[in-house]
Amino acid sequence: MHVNPDLDKPIFIQIAEQLEDSVFTGVFQEEMKIPSTNEISALLHINPHTVLKGMNLLVDGDIIYKRRGLGMFVKEGAVERIRQKRQSQFYSQYVQALIQEALKLRISKEEIMMLIERGYEDECNPD
Repeated sequence: MHVNPDLDKPIFIQIAEQLEDSVFTGVFQEEMKIPSTNEISALLHINPHTVLKGMNLLVDGDIIYKRRGLGMFVKEGAVERIRQKRQSQFYSQYVQALIQEALKLRISKEEIMMLIERGYEDECNPD
């Protein structure tokens, strides 16, 4: 886990995104305890309140929950909630941007589809 203070993105959001990604990729499994705010703040050399602010985003997103006196845990169903959120954001974050850039470059729909198919094949069948 790391943060980049030079990014325009606030540190607490970077922390929330990295924790969310760790849940999504299985680093932290459902019902598993995650590192405490103090552990993360010591690791990253940042204020514990910044870490807590990032964790609270995940609490609000129904990804983690607090067990009083025990710490924060990954909520059951968190992976599916993350998947649904990311799928709903996929169009606006990637597809629209792809089409806008393709239009600027005068790339046809057919050419875009061929590029996507080629990229998909390259990723699924690496040499």
